[in-house]
Amino acid sequence: MQRVTGIGGVFFKTKDPQRTKEWYRSHLGIESDQYGALLKWRHYDDPARPGTTTWSPMAADTTYFQPSESAFMINYRVENLEALLHALRQEGVEQVGEVETYEYGKFAWILDPDGNKIELWEPVDATFLPESAPDNPA
Repeated sequence: MQRVTGIGGVFFKTKDPQRTKEWYRSHLGIESDQYGALLKWRHYDDPARPGTTTWSPMAADTTYFQPSESAFMINYRVENLEALLHALRQEGVEQVGEVETYEYGKFAWILDPDGNKIELWEPVDATFLPESAPDNPA
């Protein structure tokens, strides 16, 4: 079973998310909305299949990373979240909370040995990239 297939997102705390987003827009060309930016790309082994990576500065007092005290959280893309979680539990990896399912994918959280919260995401890329829908192939 392939476990991680790529980076799904980078989330980090900042004192002033709006100022940080503006700096990145002005100096690095990253356009973002209230949630951050979606960086679009193509799958290496299937270039017709688009994907996204989320980039998101978050308020310094966000509780989204808890129980981790880190100032960042990485989201990893996975292909079969349920099978991966089963394997991780067998290996003694701590899961934080329950699996959550949305129209854009399934999410689960684990802790690494340093207590950093890691987000695992089984994406539904078509939700972010309507041009990839069957009626309008990319």
